[in-house]
Amino acid sequence: MDTQFPNGIIELEEMEFYAYHGCFREENVVGNRFIVNIAIKTDMELPMNSDKIDDAINYVKVYNLVRIEMQRTSNLLEHVTSRILNALYRNFPQILWARVKVSKMNPPMGGQMEKVSVTLER
Repeated sequence: MDTQFPNGIIELEEMEFYAYHGCFREENVVGNRFIVNIAIKTDMELPMNSDKIDDAINYVKVYNLVRIEMQRTSNLLEHVTSRILNALYRNFPQILWARVKVSKMNPPMGGQMEKVSVTLER
């Protein structure tokens, strides 16, 4: 009988930030609304058994890492998305896999568009 606990996925969904990412000067002055989604795969055996926050990936710490990276201006979504992914791996060695999606809402494309997104995973 296999007694191994399954890996689990933690998702922080639809985190909303107002930030100043973009290549156009107006984007750096006016800013825009961004939505960030995170998925983190990790071994959940220890927190499942201990019920202690110190044994788990702390959602508040994840949110704060994302908030800090969103406050640092980037020209490209690829850059800010990569910084968030790297910060997650630096701060949570128990991550087995992670996916970060950053969406710029109503991007200045010269036409109507809901959003443009970049997704990175490792």
